[in-house]
Amino acid sequence: QVQLVESGGGLVQAGGSLRLSCAASGRTFSSSIMGWFRQAPGKEREFVDAISWSGQTTYYADSVKGRFTSSRDNAKNTVYLQMNSLKPEDTAVYYCAADTRNAYVHTRPENYDYWGQGTQVTVSS
Repeated sequence: QVQLVESGGGLVQAGGSLRLSCAASGRTFSSSIMGWFRQAPGKEREFVDAISWSGQTTYYADSVKGRFTSSRDNAKNTVYLQMNSLKPEDTAVYYCAADTRNAYVHTRPENYDYWGQGTQVTVSS
C-alpha cells in the first residue's frame, strides 16, 4: 500500500517556476516507478513525466521537455517536479502516481496503481 500527497501547487505568472513535491508512505516507494500526470478542465488526464526507482531514468512529455525536471529522494520518500518557464497551457491539476509492479518508466496511466489527490497549478498570462 502506498499513499501519496502532493504539495507545492499555486498561482504563478507565465515564465515563472514552481516545484511540486509528492510525499509517499509505504515500504514499496523506493522500488516504484513514479509518474506525474495533469488534467486541465474539460480535458483528459495526460502524462507529464516518469522517473525510475533509482532516479537515473526519466521520460518527459514533449510539451514539457526542457522546462520540467523530476527527481526523487528515496531516503525521504519524496519525488519532485521542478517546473520552469511555465506557460498558461500548463494550468491543470497535477497528480503524482506510483507503479509498484513494472520495472521500466512508461506513460500509461492505467498501469499506475496508486494516485495522489492532486494539486492545482495555475499559470496566468
